[in-house]
Amino acid sequence: MNIKLFLLGIGWLFTAQSLAWYQTHLQFFYPWAKNNPFWVSLLMGLPTSWSYIIASKYFFQYFGEIVWPGRLVSFAVGILSFACLAYIHLGEPITLKVIVTLILSLLIILIQIFW
Repeated sequence: MNIKLFLLGIGWLFTAQSLAWYQTHLQFFYPWAKNNPFWVSLLMGLPTSWSYIIASKYFFQYFGEIVWPGRLVSFAVGILSFACLAYIHLGEPITLKVIVTLILSLLIILIQIFW
């Protein structure tokens, strides 16, 4: 397996997950986004979708042309990016429960790579 494909997939996926987080949570700390949800969805929808499509392509190639492992990696990367962005922008604490969830997310990624 070509690890470069996996790393490209992770990069695009982290971008997509982060854009999706901003698209839905920007309203909580940026007044313009709260008052203009249509424009937020319009402006951020295309780059978010594009990033998911490219990430899916790389995972599909890396995992031997099957989609299920990429979906599980997507879920796990979403948990990781969500926790980081919620902490950075909203000050949500990294509790023991969050730490356990982050560890489980990393395990999901490792299982998909090595099993």
